[in-house]
Amino acid sequence: MKETFGLLLIVIAGLLIPCHAQTMASEQTRWAAEAANVKIVRDDWGIAHVYGKTDADAVFGMIYAQAEDDFNRVETNYLNAMGRLAEAEGEDRVYQDLRMKMFIDPEDLKKEYAASPEWLCKLMDAFADGVNFYLAKHPEVKPRVIQHFEPWMALSFTEGSIGGDIERVELKKLEAFYGRHDQATASLPTPQREVEPGGSNGIAIAPSNTRDHHALLLINPHTSFFFRSELQMASGEGLDAYGAVTWGQFFIYQGFNSRAGWMHTSSGVDAVDEYLETVHSKDGHYSYQYGDGERPIVEKQIIVPYKTAQGMAEKKFAVYYTHHGPVIREQDGKWVTIRLMQEPIKALMQSYLRTKAENYKQYLQTMELKANSSNNTVYADADGHIAYFHGNYIPLRDTRFDFTKPVEGSDPATDWKGLMTVEESPHLLDPKSGYLFNVNDSPWNGAGESSLHRKDYPAYVETGSESARGVHAMQLLQGRKDFTLDGLMTAAYDSYLPWFIKPLPALVQAWDQLPAESETKVALAGQIAVLRKWDMRWGVDSVATSLAIFWGQEIAKVGHTAAYEEQFSAPVVPGDVALKALLTASDKLTADFGRWQTPWGQINRFQRRTGDIVQPFDDAQPSTPVGFTASSWGSLAAFSARPYTAKETGRATGTRKWYGTRGNSFVAVVEFGNKVRARAVTAGGESGHPSSPHFNDQVERYITGNLREVYFYPEQLKGHTEREYHPGGL
Repeated sequence: MKETFGLLLIVIAGLLIPCHAQTMASEQTRWAAEAANVKIVRDDWGIAHVYGKTDADAVFGMIYAQAEDDFNRVETNYLNAMGRLAEAEGEDRVYQDLRMKMFIDPEDLKKEYAASPEWLCKLMDAFADGVNFYLAKHPEVKPRVIQHFEPWMALSFTEGSIGGDIERVELKKLEAFYGRHDQATASLPTPQREVEPGGSNGIAIAPSNTRDHHALLLINPHTSFFFRSELQMASGEGLDAYGAVTWGQFFIYQGFNSRAGWMHTSSGVDAVDEYLETVHSKDGHYSYQYGDGERPIVEKQIIVPYKTAQGMAEKKFAVYYTHHGPVIREQDGKWVTIRLMQEPIKALMQSYLRTKAENYKQYLQTMELKANSSNNTVYADADGHIAYFHGNYIPLRDTRFDFTKPVEGSDPATDWKGLMTVEESPHLLDPKSGYLFNVNDSPWNGAGESSLHRKDYPAYVETGSESARGVHAMQLLQGRKDFTLDGLMTAAYDSYLPWFIKPLPALVQAWDQLPAESETKVALAGQIAVLRKWDMRWGVDSVATSLAIFWGQEIAKVGHTAAYEEQFSAPVVPGDVALKALLTASDKLTADFGRWQTPWGQINRFQRRTGDIVQPFDDAQPSTPVGFTASSWGSLAAFSARPYTAKETGRATGTRKWYGTRGNSFVAVVEFGNKVRARAVTAGGESGHPSSPHFNDQVERYITGNLREVYFYPEQLKGHTEREYHPGGL
């Protein structure tokens, strides 16, 4: 442990020891030697516990284990990261690939790899070796594109969240610019079928608010299902981390070690800016205005190969750059460029090193790398500390400008002026309230009366609003001093839906005020009777939940937001609009399920039939009822579900039942005492293979919130070990 953080201090000082070329005689010899130093123990849930002599050994083993569980997802994440999806999936992915290739250049990454500190190179080497060894040992597994993984590829995918900064570039507008299509067509809004916000829940509770005086941590990412693997990786060099790993990465993204834990939530920080560039053309070359002069536009050719029925084809693009970044669209006669974090070495270092931090001081040291651009962090440790860190890459800017919109690129005053230090950025240690949380809203209410204050920071530090989940979390945490591990688990699945606090009484009042002879009053009498008695809690047997969710969605369709305002009050729509929405919701329930009196569990279902990344949902096949809802309505446990069309299912008919695809994906509650204790669940199961007993073995625990014990220590695995082996069976 001390060795790693000694290295970190050297890195921060800028004294990097560059990579050296591998000198071992052959890949096969190297792989066999590494495999011999690794032990993989599969517990009775199929979770891999990977032990290596060195950190590199542990990386080799954990990536091998990931490939065993779901190689398709490992490869797909790298196809996406490197802009190579079209090579596997065809022309429809060309502009998605172009977007990635505008930022991710293999030649640049190879240079970055060569300039990386030696300890990081060893980990990247082990990553590539582990995947390649798996492919060598499993010739029946046919990669779609990547036949051989290279160490530098790890630098293309350094941050484990579900959507990176690059994905903020709108594909339709990118295509309109580089495909030379009509700009008007690219401005059409993309249809939205769901009001589900992205995000996650992180809660830390101080010893003062717990029964046993130990810090507690809730780790609850909301992602697409099966987006991450669950595993443990440990080494003789101080590594011993457990948690959720985004497929293909070699670090625990959200998790804990024996002394500390970390949970990342999507941030509202403004870390990405767009610039309006005034461009001139002369003699076939472009330049852009900057200050009192002009600078040449840099032109780069990008080739995007794509799969066709006849074989591979390609499209060539001339892509343009200013010093701000690549041109991504045109607006009002000006070109728009985008600037975002591009620090792959620092990002990968920070992602890995924080997994070895055993206390607040060490975790704070990793934050000094300032390379976590899109996530907040909720932290807890065995010393009793709890902490909040805001997005860790925050450019300093001139506050005269509104950076939430494109700013004038010709004005040097709009350029970034370095980065905020960790001390300058929003962070909170050991609030007097004894708790803190983040559920993707602002940090201004995340610790009750001990919260950070908006007035102390520039506006660009936080661009989000409050949410119903924030209201819910605060109600659960305020004033409570008796939390336990099980109590936190119960809170994580609390069924209250606070979005309805004000809209629902307003709806009932609107109905009460109707004349007795009103057709609407007669038609909705039964529905109002059900909703009047509803306690605003979800449940599989609840008809009121079905009515409320269908009603809320109808309100959203007519333009009323589902987000909370600063005063923690959901919008109250006009009475006639609310009543009409309830009539429409009732009719839809009746049309789809035979009657509006349909319990929520008959609608809201979990189904995992295949190992495909996109599930082929089918009402005729078995599925499981789920009580919790989309997080839009304030449910901390999130399950974002909808019906699917015939085109989406690939059959003659679509589905009437709603099937979840995102929300709770991994849930863990952790207690930091003399020994760490944890309980966890993964959506469905650990394996991506339908033939595996661990494909769906966690479904019941997932839907009920009955998290299973985590076997963190070797002695806990006794009696719970399914298989013990070296990678490759050596």
